[in-house]
Amino acid sequence: MTWEPHAAALADRAAHRHSRWAEPLATTPRHVFVPRWWGRGPDGEWLLRDGAEDPDSWFREAYSDTSLVTRVGRLHADDAADDARPPEGRPTSSATLPSLLVRMYQHALIDDADTVCDVGTGSGYGTALLARRLTSRQVVSLDVDPYLVDAARTRLETVGLTPRVAHADATGPLPVDPGSVDRLVATVAVGPPIPPSWLDALCVGGRLVTVLAGTSLLVTAERTDDGGALGRVAWDRAGFMPARHGPNHPPGAGTVLAEAAVGDGEDVSLGPYPVVDVENAWDLACMVALKAPGVEHAYREDDDGRRTALMAHPDGSWARATAAGDQRPTVHQSGPRRLWDLLDECRAYWLTHGELPVRGARVIVRPDGTTVLARGRWHHKVETR
Repeated sequence: MTWEPHAAALADRAAHRHSRWAEPLATTPRHVFVPRWWGRGPDGEWLLRDGAEDPDSWFREAYSDTSLVTRVGRLHADDAADDARPPEGRPTSSATLPSLLVRMYQHALIDDADTVCDVGTGSGYGTALLARRLTSRQVVSLDVDPYLVDAARTRLETVGLTPRVAHADATGPLPVDPGSVDRLVATVAVGPPIPPSWLDALCVGGRLVTVLAGTSLLVTAERTDDGGALGRVAWDRAGFMPARHGPNHPPGAGTVLAEAAVGDGEDVSLGPYPVVDVENAWDLACMVALKAPGVEHAYREDDDGRRTALMAHPDGSWARATAAGDQRPTVHQSGPRRLWDLLDECRAYWLTHGELPVRGARVIVRPDGTTVLARGRWHHKVETR
């Protein structure tokens, strides 16, 4: 079985035929970078997929325009025994869907002579696209996971590419010379704040492209003379795993979500607006995440039309709203802040102004990474988690 026709078909789906990214997509064997991965079973459990055992499925999955999860919690698919129990936890690495990689690179406005810092090596496939589009010597790729770095380096060499791939926590000091990077593209979500080391790495006028953690807000900004950066929130959306600093993500609000599902709470009220699936109302979710970084959501709709939405925060705050259809919900809340009230404030702003202000907002990044979003009379200092 040859991979070239599959890669050519992927290039047709993930990029316009006249795009400078079409050729890298068509000439890079994605399956080499994802020999094993985690797929979802019928009950939502993680199931190990081994490409060598089913080449047809391997090529079909590898050359689909989709993300493939390669690591869940602490367990990489490469290291899993065939009869291993399904891993627990959240995904911690993946091969990003190719069209999203292309969009991120397009936002970076990469020129032929640019040096690019690729934050979040992952499988190494995105690094390969950059090295094909430019040259290996123009690309440096960073990941916090030593195994991912070693595996990606080996697989890149297998396809004839030798960019520098280094082990580093990208939220700390970067192993590059100050002012040596023209473009920095992150395929992990970061902040707040924007790591100051990114600003140090960029040359004046150098451009960074990233997503703010907990949101779908895609930020582009250019380094200024004073060591900060100015830019915009793009009229686009992207989602990435948050940057981690070790082998796994820190505990989230899972236990608080479980409490939210059954607790009576300290405050019971009737909400003014119908229950909403916040995670799938992207701009609304972004506004809530900016006001309460680290907030998590759950939602279900029963066969009889009854809706339940849960909100939880690692500080112990939670909320549960339930209602039939579009009726006003009964809202239970507890903890140091009232999360559903915060959500309703965002919805009231939306109704009053006709839209939420996050998309298209100006981005001001100070030299210490402090980030402010502003649009019209609205402005917001992005708080830390």
